[in-house]
Amino acid sequence: MSDQRKYLAFDIEIAQQVEGNDWLQFRPLGITCAATLLQDSDWGSEAWFRSRHRMSARDLCDLVDYLLEKTSEGYTILTWNGLGFDFDILAEESGRYEDCANLALNHVDMMFDFFCSNGFALGLNKAALGMGLEGKTEGMDGALAPDLWARGERDKVLEYVRQDARTTLDVALAVEEEKALYWTSSYGNLKTWYTDRWLTVQEAMALPFPDVSWMDNPWPRSKFYNWTTPIFN
Repeated sequence: MSDQRKYLAFDIEIAQQVEGNDWLQFRPLGITCAATLLQDSDWGSEAWFRSRHRMSARDLCDLVDYLLEKTSEGYTILTWNGLGFDFDILAEESGRYEDCANLALNHVDMMFDFFCSNGFALGLNKAALGMGLEGKTEGMDGALAPDLWARGERDKVLEYVRQDARTTLDVALAVEEEKALYWTSSYGNLKTWYTDRWLTVQEAMALPFPDVSWMDNPWPRSKFYNWTTPIFN
């Protein structure tokens, strides 16, 4: 079980079109919209957006304040790669670096938890499909969202970010129920990762390092949390 946690699933979409996986070189990325989903809200997600182009720093400060308010009410923020992506970008775009770093380090990033145990990353959709869930919006991808938003197809992007928040929460609850995460590897092999509970980022950082000797260029954990280091040092 989840130690009686109440989750708040969180996801953002960026404004800048990015080529490849090295999104850092395209910063600042901007944020067009975000979604938050409370576990006890009858699956109704809240979409955050304010203008035709992107959310302003003031808009994003409102979002940070909302996340802080909900954590003070006992909710645990839940993401998939929120440490290394969503909160990093939210910190830059809102200017609220310390608040975002605190939120990031104390929330549950399921992908980071998985990474710290296994030494490699896993996509949200792979996890969802492995758990027998609907998964992400069919035919959509985060890389398509900036272009769709720029072309005025905001409804598609808003549904995509809402579905990502729903999928994030679905995966969390399904894995807690099964005490395991199932997925299919790139080679078509069925895989299982057993876990008793989701760890917060700080708890996952304290895990022993897995054996990654079979990998050519394993990622260090700091790849995901480096942006928080200057704030607390």
